[in-house]
Amino acid sequence: MPSLLLLSLGHGAVPAFLADHARPDRAPADRPLTIGYVPDAARADAAAPWAVAERDRVAALGHAVVDVRLTGATAPDVARALDGVDALYVAGGNTFALLDALRSSGADAVVTERVRAGLPYVGSSAGSIVAGPSAEPATLMDDPAEAPGLTDRRGLGLTDAVVVPHADGKLPPYPLELIGRTLDRYGSDHELVPLCDDEALLITGPGWKVVASA
Repeated sequence: MPSLLLLSLGHGAVPAFLADHARPDRAPADRPLTIGYVPDAARADAAAPWAVAERDRVAALGHAVVDVRLTGATAPDVARALDGVDALYVAGGNTFALLDALRSSGADAVVTERVRAGLPYVGSSAGSIVAGPSAEPATLMDDPAEAPGLTDRRGLGLTDAVVVPHADGKLPPYPLELIGRTLDRYGSDHELVPLCDDEALLITGPGWKVVASA
């Protein structure tokens, strides 16, 4: 059964999620986990302070962090990289750039297979959105022009819900007015779950629940 933690911004729920779900058969409690970090949503701005800060927050959890870059990789490359990790963290940035990297590398099929087989998945913002069935609801929040080669907006389909991150409107690029338009435009066609920046969507079975993640 897939185990997913889909963040808006805050990382408060991550330690307990990893403790409960990160490959207990491969990761004894007395050693750090290895977290595979997917940075491709920020591929156009990888040195931006917010992108550096997100990776630093993951590293601060006290586990080993290894980059799993999808851009320019092949599906076998990604599969080999995932062989060595206990959990996957898919970082934020532009949803469509991330989806394009997943699709063009063939990583979409590899990641979906591994997560369904038990690899814990932590998504943040864009990484949370692509876990759902479609990235279409992100169209007003992120610029699709960052991925001109993307031919469709199907997500990984690891959950039926589509996360709408930053729903409290506190992050400057995503004011409440924009969140409202997103919910109005796409809410009739998709199961949208708006998340404030101190919340996360926890999926550990057939259902899901919103949990605190300050």
